[in-house]
Amino acid sequence: MHNRTRMVVASFLVKDLHLEWQHGAKFFEEHLVDFDVASNAHGWQWTAGTGTDASPYYRVFNPIEQGKKFDGAGTYIRKYVPEIAHLSDKEIHEPWLYLDGYLNNYPERIVDHAIERVESLERLKEIKIELLPHPNS
Repeated sequence: MHNRTRMVVASFLVKDLHLEWQHGAKFFEEHLVDFDVASNAHGWQWTAGTGTDASPYYRVFNPIEQGKKFDGAGTYIRKYVPEIAHLSDKEIHEPWLYLDGYLNNYPERIVDHAIERVESLERLKEIKIELLPHPNS
């Protein structure tokens, strides 16, 4: 799996689905052929914004925009999601906008990235406030 894809997957799991990074790290450990303990843990912590030299907590990868920017023709999607391979380059990254009621064999998206991004930032902001020293204490 390409590093860019790993970062997008990690961001989606942690910041869109609000799951602990350890779940994704464990999955990668079990399934990646080039698994490396240190790189895996660091990569997940970086994306989650919790490790040393971490990505800022407010950095949330937009999977749609990442796909458009790094795979505009949708080659990756066409290979691994054949149900929508027939869509145009413009449609392939946001099929829910173009498929009338979706396809019978293609599920609806499980989250709306824009909504989950806001939720993620709110949760992380609350954690940051809890961890900072309070004035007058």
